[in-house]
Amino acid sequence: MQQLEKLLSHPKSRKVGIILALLSTIVPWPIAGVHKFYLGQPVWGVIYLLLWNTPIPSIACAIDAVWYFVQGEEQFNAQFNNIESDPHTVYRKQIEPLQVNVISQGLRELDKLREEGLVSDYEFEQKRRNLLDKIN
Repeated sequence: MQQLEKLLSHPKSRKVGIILALLSTIVPWPIAGVHKFYLGQPVWGVIYLLLWNTPIPSIACAIDAVWYFVQGEEQFNAQFNNIESDPHTVYRKQIEPLQVNVISQGLRELDKLREEGLVSDYEFEQKRRNLLDKIN
């Protein structure tokens, strides 16, 4: 179990992900989805393996390979390694106080909808996080 945790926490290489996805596309053996296991998405890996004798995983692996190639290193790291890009290269726009007031008003209205039962707790939490992410 510790080996699995160590493997999942190890930083993932974009090049290895692309190579594994391409191999899954080309090789006729049932290895479709190996790249998903490598990238820490075991549920998708199992789905790909269950469908190995259909053309669906091969097509999906080809699409994944192209996607990993096109998306760039920063986006790949953010998605699979939970590494944000260098703060010195990302310039965030300062949020004006008016925007903060609008977001806080939206949070109040959202809370009111939750109290009235028009929005579930799960929906409330998702919307709340989306609004708060706009501040951060």
